[in-house]
Amino acid sequence: MELEIYNAFVKAGVPEADAKAAVESINKEIDKRYSLHAQQLFTKADGAELKTEIIKWSIGTVFAAVGLFAGLSKLFH
Repeated sequence: MELEIYNAFVKAGVPEADAKAAVESINKEIDKRYSLHAQQLFTKADGAELKTEIIKWSIGTVFAAVGLFAGLSKLFH
């Protein structure tokens, strides 16, 4: 991407030094925006952690439901 932007500036008549400085400035701004939002991005590690939590809660819920059903069936028989 950098090269395309640089080439576009040069074709438009921007001096090479200014084109290079502009491309570097754009890259800095992109990096700055990325770093601001990086903590909000959902990563593969986040997905694995979430999946583990869902599995834990699902298994716990199943055991609780089976235990409740067993207790109720003994109570009413």
